[in-house]
Formats: sequence, structure tokens, C-alpha cells
Amino acid sequence: MIEILKKALGRIDKGETIALATVVETKGSTPREIGAKMLVTKNGLVAGTIGGGITEARVIEEAKQALKDGKGKLLNYHLTKEQAALDEGAICGGEMKVFIEILQPKEEVLIFGAGHIAVCVSKLAKMLGFKVTIIDEREEFANQDRFPEADRILTEEVEEALKLLEVTPSTYIIIVTRGHLKDEEVLTGVIKTRAHYIGMIGSRKKNATVFQHLKEKGIAEKELEKVYAPIGLDIGAQTPEEIAVSIIAEIIQVRRGRRGII
Repeated sequence: MIEILKKALGRIDKGETIALATVVETKGSTPREIGAKMLVTKNGLVAGTIGGGITEARVIEEAKQALKDGKGKLLNYHLTKEQAALDEGAICGGEMKVFIEILQPKEEVLIFGAGHIAVCVSKLAKMLGFKVTIIDEREEFANQDRFPEADRILTEEVEEALKLLEVTPSTYIIIVTRGHLKDEEVLTGVIKTRAHYIGMIGSRKKNATVFQHLKEKGIAEKELEKVYAPIGLDIGAQTPEEIAVSIIAEIIQVRRGRRGII
């Protein structure tokens, strides 16, 4: 069981969401005892076993569906005579309850920039349970006094900061630096990462210029299409606080797999 948990933690550390199936109750004779665990990925890769045979195959399919739905579930199996012939160690009449829980990495917001908008976004992101990292080489702006809720503050230049960051499918990147040249530098560095979300502030004209520069550097149109620019939902936001709300609202929309405006 310890080995299964180690494998689960290893996959989570790499940014992968997995399902963990655990036998939580048994009656009569069953193929595995309470506490038996099995790890299932979205592709159906399995580590561990809860008994093999047709029951385990069904649990694997249920786990894959739970990963798609993003919700855990409790399953109840009555091991019939037919199943007993296929399940290792099963005898007719046994019952087994299996709980499938979804384990996912902690979602992180990387905020490039430490200006007024970044201050507001950081507070909102933390309220929503995100791990928050601030990246800005200006120590007079990127510090614990301005961002007391931040989990981490990096004051390195973009190139160096990117070497310290691990971007996974659970990462949301917000680009709100002090100028379009710095925005372009950040976007160039993160465009090919596995980030779940990349948003960049700026007017449509400015963003079009940045995109053109990236195309000239060999960045494919397909890569640029995943960037949310201008960042945030179009709610007529004007103040830093309102812009922060629009950004976080867009992230929630992406997080929940929704489309369209509020």
C-alpha cells in the first residue's frame, strides 16, 4: 500500500490528476481486504490491485469516468457466482464497497508583475485556494509587505525565474508586467509550457504586435491561440480591483470548463 501511495504522490507532483480506488468495506469472502488500493490514471494505467477479474475491470472504468467528471464515488459490488469464477479469491455471496477519490495537485497561480493589478489578483487568487507565486525583479514592488498572502516571491529576471518554476497542467499564468516588452519576454518563455491557462494584459493592438513578434521567432499560430489576450472577461472593468475580478472570473471559467461570458 505504501508503494501505491508513493506512486500516487509522484504523479501528483508531476501535475497529474489521478483516481485512487480503496476497498472500504467487505462482507463474506472477497478477493481483497479492507484498505486494498489501486491507482488509476485517465488513460487507464493501473498500479496495485483490488482483486483482479471483472470487478476490478469495472472499477477501472468507473475510475476513468470519475476522472472525467471530477467527482469521487462510492461503489457497491455483490460478487455473484459468475464473478467468483473470474475474480481472484472471490466466493459467491461476498460484498465489497470501493471508494474512488480524485487526487489532484494544488493549483497554482503565477503572477508575472507586481503592480496594482497583481496586488488585487493575488488576494483574490488566494481566497479561492490557489497557491500564489509573484515574479518581478523589482524588490521594491515584489515583497512580503505588498503581497503578504503570497506563498512565494521571486525577484529574479524572467529568464532566471523560469528556471525556478515548475509549470504543470495545474498552473495558471497571469502576465501583468509593467510594459509590453516585458510581457513579450514572459510570453515567449511560457508559451510552450503545459500551463492550463495563460493570460496577458494589454490592448488588442498591443497584443497583436506581441503575437506577430512571436510568430517571427517561430512560434506557431496554434500555440498563440491558447493565450487569453486581452486577459479577463469583458465586464467593462476599469480599476485595478475590477480588472482583477475579470481576470479571476475568467480563470474560474477555464477551471470549470465553461465557455461564453457571464
